[in-house]
Amino acid sequence: MVHYRQLDNGIRLIVKQMSGLMSVSMGIIVGTGASVETDSEDGISHFIEHMMFKGTEKRTAFQISDRMDAIGAQVNAFTSKDITCYYAKSTSNHAAEAFEILSDLFLNSVFPEDEMKREKGVVVEEISMNEDTPDDLCLDLLSKAFFGEENYGRNILGSKKNVKGFTRDDIAAYMKDRYTADNVVISMAGNITVELAEDLANKYFASMPSRKADKRQLNVELKSKNLYKNKDIEQVHVAIAYPSMKRYERLCDATQIMNAVLGGSMSSRLFQTVREELGLAYTVYSYVTTYEKSGALTVYAGVNADNYMQSVEAIYDCIAGIKKKNLTEDEFKRGKEQLLSSLVFAQESTSSQMLLYGKELIYSGKIYDFEDRVGKLNTVKLSDVCEAIEYNFDDKYKATALVGKVDKPLK
Repeated sequence: MVHYRQLDNGIRLIVKQMSGLMSVSMGIIVGTGASVETDSEDGISHFIEHMMFKGTEKRTAFQISDRMDAIGAQVNAFTSKDITCYYAKSTSNHAAEAFEILSDLFLNSVFPEDEMKREKGVVVEEISMNEDTPDDLCLDLLSKAFFGEENYGRNILGSKKNVKGFTRDDIAAYMKDRYTADNVVISMAGNITVELAEDLANKYFASMPSRKADKRQLNVELKSKNLYKNKDIEQVHVAIAYPSMKRYERLCDATQIMNAVLGGSMSSRLFQTVREELGLAYTVYSYVTTYEKSGALTVYAGVNADNYMQSVEAIYDCIAGIKKKNLTEDEFKRGKEQLLSSLVFAQESTSSQMLLYGKELIYSGKIYDFEDRVGKLNTVKLSDVCEAIEYNFDDKYKATALVGKVDKPLK
């Protein structure tokens, strides 16, 4: 059963009851992330996410984690390009206490100066770790090559310079604009009653001021560059991006099925050709990212430095095959089954359901409907996939990134 209610101040509550379980996942999702930041704010969404755990009016940073551990609960958060999510998972009998702690850190964090100084060092080290993780670095470089320096091209972590310079006033100004009642969804999934969920939401969030988020317009213009970064590492990391579907466009499902055939599984063409037949890579895959204003189809591979161009050529050969619309009926059916099974598997995870229902409200303002979702996916035909191919491999807007012992970008 799914229950939805909007509080008087505009905060939305969604509850997915999952019988037969003994736990519940609870999330507070904000419709903000790296894509809406200005240059001076670059990295602030992620930094705020870190600082929320560093002490409230009644708890120190240690007391937050210590109390969660004492009740056997898990608490964490993440920042993406378009949302920030704070979440906890607990056994059902500790749901009320876990949500109280989660609400406390979300609503009452005080951002102590000494903790800010320490956490800046932590985030700077996270940025350094990202620089030392070549696959992450390559995909971040690809985002920059594809989208540019702004909106979806921003690195979620921001720059070291920005992070070091953030002040409490910067945090307060950003949160005033973005952490508003109309831009917050409380999502719960698992063994929890509607009555308890509503009581908790009302108890801790009803007094949150009824304020609307600053509407920041994204002007997305694809840059379609070829970038590279020379690093003294064993492999060359290759990433290629093509324009794809925006969120909720008609051919989104057809594009996902096409991607499953191209590089979304171990039976995909990329995996079978580049890894299994040619032995050129350990890791090779593709995926589709959909945003409100744009989308991207990305291919990634970590390959031998001595023959990385052979790997690139093999990848392009696989793409050329897809562009010829030579998908077989068997490949189409297998790709569709992979998407259907992923929807079913998500139904069995409280964390997945919490995030799924919460994001749907943030993105579309609608309640996620599993039956409708499966029904629409089942209507996709092979001809739809062939139509989607026309929109997913426009070389005019293609972008590439290389990281490794290289001295020039891909052409």
